[in-house]
Amino acid sequence: MLRTRVIPALLLLNESLVKTYQFGKYRYIGDPCNTLRIFNELEVDELIILDIAATRTGCGPNFELLTDIANECFMPLCYGGGISEFDQAKRIFNIGFEKVSLNSSCFSRPELVTKLSEHYGSQAVIASIDVKKNMFGKYEVMANNGKVSTKRSPIEWAEELESLGAGEILLTSIDKEGTWDGYDIDLVKQVSEVVSVPVIANGGAGSVEHARQAVKDGNASAVAMGSCVVFQKKGMGVLVNFPEPSSLKGLSNDCE
Repeated sequence: MLRTRVIPALLLLNESLVKTYQFGKYRYIGDPCNTLRIFNELEVDELIILDIAATRTGCGPNFELLTDIANECFMPLCYGGGISEFDQAKRIFNIGFEKVSLNSSCFSRPELVTKLSEHYGSQAVIASIDVKKNMFGKYEVMANNGKVSTKRSPIEWAEELESLGAGEILLTSIDKEGTWDGYDIDLVKQVSEVVSVPVIANGGAGSVEHARQAVKDGNASAVAMGSCVVFQKKGMGVLVNFPEPSSLKGLSNDCE
């Protein structure tokens, strides 16, 4: 039985790593390459890097920094942020990244999802969905780093992205992000039940037990972790870490 993937999700801002709270205020974490060296030593299986300013500023991916990151890392890498053209994604793959994550471009250029999937395989394309509850408690897909509501249902949007060729869904709860309170299990379950591709639960992880809940109760195929792998504890200082292999034993949605 394969263990469920536990994936550090790191946020880039102006060539530094930061950690946000509900897509708003943020704390400085450190230099990307220094941080990634630690994750190398911790033998992390996979890693997601998201540039949270690349689309908003229009600057696109920082290829020089991404080259340094790829040269530093030994684990499979996914990059997202500011990818709006096929040639940008091609350059990222050529640098050494195994996957790309698309968010805003899924709205503006949905054909890009299909083109990348056909060229590199669906396993190389992660569709990122950011979700927030509106004032009536209804889930809505958000765009532009969580600033603009698309009025779309995450369930319908996930189905559409799968049909376009996305091989995975990175599902982030904005309301839970950075809280340490656990994943939005209802959201994860609703999306996982309507798509056949893996769903990566993101937003709110504070412990391995939260990951177990996302997998067992939410049917997530994988979990992403942010705050709890870059801080000592909630409200404390920076400490890059990763759960001990023994604590992840049995982390599978097939286990009893």
